[in-house]
Amino acid sequence: MKVNKIIAGLGMAMLTACSLTPSQPIDVDSALEYCDGQIKKTLNDLHSADSIDYTMMPRNIMKGETQWNLRKATKEEWTAGFWPGVLWYDYEATQNDSIRLEAEKFTESLSFLAEIPAYDHDLGFLVFCSYGNGYRLTSNPEYKRVILAVSDSLATLYRPKVGTILSWPRNVEMFGGHNTIMDNMINLEMLFWAAKNGGNKKLYDIAVSHADKTMQNQFRDDYTSYHVAVYDTLTGECINRCTHQGYADNSMWARGQAWAIYGYTVVYRETKDPKYLDFAEKVTKVYLDRLPEDYIPYWDFSAPGIPDAPRDASAACVVASALLEMSTFFTGEKSATYKDAAVRMLASLDSDKYRGGETNHSLLLHSTGHWPAGSEIDASIIYADYYYMEALLRLKKLNEGKSIY
Repeated sequence: MKVNKIIAGLGMAMLTACSLTPSQPIDVDSALEYCDGQIKKTLNDLHSADSIDYTMMPRNIMKGETQWNLRKATKEEWTAGFWPGVLWYDYEATQNDSIRLEAEKFTESLSFLAEIPAYDHDLGFLVFCSYGNGYRLTSNPEYKRVILAVSDSLATLYRPKVGTILSWPRNVEMFGGHNTIMDNMINLEMLFWAAKNGGNKKLYDIAVSHADKTMQNQFRDDYTSYHVAVYDTLTGECINRCTHQGYADNSMWARGQAWAIYGYTVVYRETKDPKYLDFAEKVTKVYLDRLPEDYIPYWDFSAPGIPDAPRDASAACVVASALLEMSTFFTGEKSATYKDAAVRMLASLDSDKYRGGETNHSLLLHSTGHWPAGSEIDASIIYADYYYMEALLRLKKLNEGKSIY
């Protein structure tokens, strides 16, 4: 407890300093060139076999390994959309048609998701990171068809009595009711997009309802988040709040808080309701106040062993990307403060400590997947690379005076 108070105090001091002292700049073009080089290493690895299986997606690289461990693109593999998304971001940065071709082929491996019922809430991660970026960059009508179909599929997990999207249908019995995890906030972006791009207008209402119910039930008085909220399936009453991937039910799991920051920033963008921006600022403040000196969080802010506990670069990437967007909703010092915090995160990630570089073929080291399960501890994980590239591209656009969208 004493350590956490010290860290919180340091974080508050650093946030104050952040608003007064400009951070060290990051060479975004150089960082994107580095990413392109690492991505090409992975593509060379994948093409080294006699034939490439475009349904096999990079997932993680563990300590001591140099190449990605691959997972089959199935309805159960929630990370399968991130590698196609990484390729789309690399194509956006380089305009390299050979990268675009690879992005198209890996993206197409996820088309089956438009033809089957929803397995769980991760459809936004799977499809909007892949098909969403693909459509944004190519306007391919087939990509739009898939996004709209999958949005309708995701909506089938919405329960009006509860007001949220069911995250894990397979775990209703385990949790004792309708479970909603903080990660689910990220999937709302696809519903918002579908509602304004030819899809059912009710998708907008579902997204808003989910955001409101999550705001009401999944945060403590200090704006730290619970990973999981459990609702009575008959009454819709919230009956339990707990964690699944965090250290404890009452701790702030870093990536869970990151999902909240990113999610409510998106909800404000799509609704323009100021209550969501106000809430995004509050959940951001408690995160920034407790960061260590290099602005890369420990995997949980109450993790045992701090300052030697594993970090979670993936959470830093998610937050950096969100803060760059949040900075566009303000002017003056507040805008600069959020942008500066994001730049500090990206500058740390761009350092030798966090770069995959010569260590392995990832973009980033030191992410933590599921500490309680002993899974992907201090590893390179594909979603860290995805949000890292997203943040770099957003920063490049902001520096050039362009819209980040």
